[in-house]
Amino acid sequence: MSNLFETLEKQVTSTNKQIVFPEGTDERILKAASKLGTAGILTPILLGDRDRVEQTADEIGVDLTSCKLIDPAAFAEFDRMVEIFVERRKGKVTPEDARKILLDENYFGTMLVYMNQADGLVSGATHSTADTVRPALQIIKTKEGIQKTSGVFIMVRDEEKYVFADCAINIAPDSQDLAEIAVESAETGKLFDVEPRVAMLSFSTKGSAKSDETEKVVEAVKLAKEKNGQLLIDGEFQFDAAFVPSVAKKKAPDSVLGGNANVFIFPSLEAGNIGYKIAQRLGGFEAVGPILQGLNQPVNDLSRGCSSDDVYKLALITAAQAE
Repeated sequence: MSNLFETLEKQVTSTNKQIVFPEGTDERILKAASKLGTAGILTPILLGDRDRVEQTADEIGVDLTSCKLIDPAAFAEFDRMVEIFVERRKGKVTPEDARKILLDENYFGTMLVYMNQADGLVSGATHSTADTVRPALQIIKTKEGIQKTSGVFIMVRDEEKYVFADCAINIAPDSQDLAEIAVESAETGKLFDVEPRVAMLSFSTKGSAKSDETEKVVEAVKLAKEKNGQLLIDGEFQFDAAFVPSVAKKKAPDSVLGGNANVFIFPSLEAGNIGYKIAQRLGGFEAVGPILQGLNQPVNDLSRGCSSDDVYKLALITAAQAE
């Protein structure tokens, strides 16, 4: 395990966080939860039919003694949860509808977080991103001043750490969206000891090409500086001008970044998704995430192709976000 996660383990262990896992019958979830709980790093809350959860754990030989098990259908405070959910949805659902909706583990788990009975949620091993994000947006909602949530990856290779965004949520962000993503990604980077130097990426460097796409990025830089005047940010950049000092000297000699960016904001979801997968598969980086940012409380989304180790690490990150 890289130093990043060893540090997170130490940081999280002293805080006694409770993280809810809606997919309590998935083997990968159970293995990660058992490891986290047995080591005393955090308290996992596993959702699902108790008999099925325990049977699956027995079949794969994992100990759930240190985990909490909750069956939504038998939850003692279900009536109260229904009332709070109806109030939160401001008349968009009836109590009868709410009872059906809250039997969905993702909605139920998100409500546990909203009711402060859990500190964060990790889902997505068997559910789509939409299934994880929709309840979070409806219940937990975005922080004041933030219009949209976004998804970042922490890219780790030995001692190197970089932040890539948005690689998970916003298909075609406008200038305002990109500015928000930049400011939030810088804050996320700080959680992982990345002192943010933010590059707004494009296919152009400082006007080497002009189009609506490049002007969108130029405007985003301006808006991000207005949101946070202390932010070290520049663009628009091609990746090499943002990352390689010798190239930066030629293409952007006056830039404050000098080719030393460590937070990279992609102009579209397709660019971000392709970019992080290239770094992962060709560059040998570990891609941790997507980490959802901009929400009032932490909810994070796994890939359906995740391993138990991915679950373990994203749970550590979620607990750190809950600080």
